[in-house]
Amino acid sequence: MTLDKRAEIREKALKELQHSEVLMLDGHFDYGNGYHGRAYVNPHQLFRHPSTIWRFAQDLIDLLPGEVIQQTEVVAGPVTGGALLAHTIAGLLDSRRSLTHPPCSFAPFNSDAAGGFSLRAFYRNELKGKHVLLADDVRNTGETFAKCAALVQAAGGTSVATIEIFDRCEAIVDVGVPNIALVEYKAPENYPAGACPLCQAGTPITRF
Repeated sequence: MTLDKRAEIREKALKELQHSEVLMLDGHFDYGNGYHGRAYVNPHQLFRHPSTIWRFAQDLIDLLPGEVIQQTEVVAGPVTGGALLAHTIAGLLDSRRSLTHPPCSFAPFNSDAAGGFSLRAFYRNELKGKHVLLADDVRNTGETFAKCAALVQAAGGTSVATIEIFDRCEAIVDVGVPNIALVEYKAPENYPAGACPLCQAGTPITRF
């Protein structure tokens, strides 16, 4: 695929994300991690209509290098958004490959009380010796992908790439594999909740 075609896919996806109010750029959001900001990716809107995530997943696959498409044996993602995206991509990948190609599997990472992720024994066995594509709806710091990649490695699998619909361009953790984003957007600055200028100005927090 040419660079122009990739750029066209990404430009179209950015417009669609904003039109469907998945990407919200002019609000006052409490991220639940001690920070506030103006931009938010609303996963509720993203997964409200299955056709929406299906279309974005198709576009993501279009951006994947051919070798990743061929190598991937399992698509895995963290609940809820990443797992839904991973499940969709796993099904769509099979439609891009020959009928003789082994079917793609899916594995979800469950969140735990300590703020990390876990993998059920059933899925640990599924990942053993497999090439795994990691998927999530949004990449912030990259820490979620790093935690999931560690679980893949512990299960005896190999991560081949990470993919997401929206990359905030704030990653501080390198998983060591290619990362493919449908949309890259440098979000406005986030603020500590106790020093948020939006709060100080009396701007109501956007609620869902």
